[in-house]
Amino acid sequence: MVRFHAAEWHIDPHKIGVLGFSAGGHLVAAMSTHFEERLYPAMDAADKESCRPDFAVAIYPGHLWIDHKHFQLNPDIRVTNQTPPTFLLQAEDDNVDNANNSLVYYLELKKAGVAVEMHLYAKGGHAFGMRHTKLPIMAWPRLVDAWLRTIGMIPE
Repeated sequence: MVRFHAAEWHIDPHKIGVLGFSAGGHLVAAMSTHFEERLYPAMDAADKESCRPDFAVAIYPGHLWIDHKHFQLNPDIRVTNQTPPTFLLQAEDDNVDNANNSLVYYLELKKAGVAVEMHLYAKGGHAFGMRHTKLPIMAWPRLVDAWLRTIGMIPE
């Protein structure tokens, strides 16, 4: 819908991305790798627009690392060279979604030649969101802003 209404809403239709936290981070990965698979028949012109995000931001994503013995990405997430540029952020002390979720996804993105940036912090836990704390991880919104500038999604 956003891409369909981009002109009306004064949005560049080639600069539409997704951001999610935890299970929403998993949804970011799913949207980034399943954008060609429609779950229903096209009903109108909006359904004919591309569903591929132009960039993806996954903050402490979950359910990406499934094989604890072989360090394997969830097979439902099929990374290709068409997966959009991705920003990953995780805390090593996250006791809900282990940092291996970001690490295994990062490695698959690199293997596919996808532009990816990852930041891994020692402290931050899970569900820190945008809540202000004194931890360095709370600088993440500025990191995303800088990354979006680097990949050309927002002007310098």
